Amino acid sequence: MTSLFLRDLKLAFRAGGGTLTAVLFFMTVVAVIPFGVGPDLNLLSRIGPAILWTGALLASLLGLDRLFQAEREDGSLDLLMMQEAPLTLIVFIKCLAHWTASVLPLVVASPLLSLFMNMDETAIGALALTLLAGSPAITFIGAAGAAVAVSLPRGGLLVSILVLPLTIPVLIFGVSAVYAAVEDPAPFLPPFMALVALSLFFAVIGPFAASLALRASAE
Repeated sequence: MTSLFLRDLKLAFRAGGGTLTAVLFFMTVVAVIPFGVGPDLNLLSRIGPAILWTGALLASLLGLDRLFQAEREDGSLDLLMMQEAPLTLIVFIKCLAHWTASVLPLVVASPLLSLFMNMDETAIGALALTLLAGSPAITFIGAAGAAVAVSLPRGGLLVSILVLPLTIPVLIFGVSAVYAAVEDPAPFLPPFMALVALSLFFAVIGPFAASLALRASAE
């Protein structure tokens, strides 16, 4: 499992700069918003958490269609299915590698990009913490969508269509937690714990659903 994790990390960093593409897309979304809403700093600080969470969500969807596509094309996906380790565990490891290579850099970049939105220190810290807790859920949901579309030659758009509606609860609780931290630290815990619960829930459901879809596509 460690070898698979390291292999997927190397492939992610080599495959056309997917990590850099996600970060640049995230930066572009955040940088364009101030030009659209105007120079009102108070407005930017109010909408900042929602804009950053939405940008991170959309950037996280980039590259999900390639999660299993390369293995499908070169035949290594069949070899993975024949391993003694459960396919659900293999999918889980691949999701962790994808999150580490493509989504974790977005979490690291979020405090810097928060400055574009005139957010204070409390909001910046809450945003980074909620992204760290909630972004794994997006990856695990995306794994199921990528597995469904793995047999399609151009399934990138289909993956986004399948995954995006399912990620709305993650977005809602993530933004709510940041706003709660800014207004009063006490209400921060309920939405944040709900965010953690969603990540844990989809960490179980996502790989399992993806493994079923992969086996169905191989038949």
